[in-house]
Amino acid sequence: MAREDLRKKVDLAFLAAFYGGMLTENQRRVLSLHCEEDLSLGEIAEEVGISRQAVHEALTRAAAKLAEWESALGMAARFRRMEAGLEDALSALKNKDYSRAEQLMRDLLALDQEESYGL
Repeated sequence: MAREDLRKKVDLAFLAAFYGGMLTENQRRVLSLHCEEDLSLGEIAEEVGISRQAVHEALTRAAAKLAEWESALGMAARFRRMEAGLEDALSALKNKDYSRAEQLMRDLLALDQEESYGL
């Protein structure tokens, strides 16, 4: 599998963790088989009992919906920002750079408040 294809699957699975509950049952199942089980379109079609074209369309619609919701809500991007900030703060603590760690934690708290209140 090409690196780009793998990256797309990982990104889809990541977005599905945040927004998958808003997809149809069929879209969730097809997406899970595609991203988590790494099945081909033909294998998914056989498993689900639909055509390869229907699998492709379900994946395309699901990916578009996930991207739309992420664009509107930004939950996955927010999670990544918070995770990166926490990793930086942990690294600062390990390096005994307490003032940097404190500043990073303050920045994360401010980011959390801004995003929580839509500021």
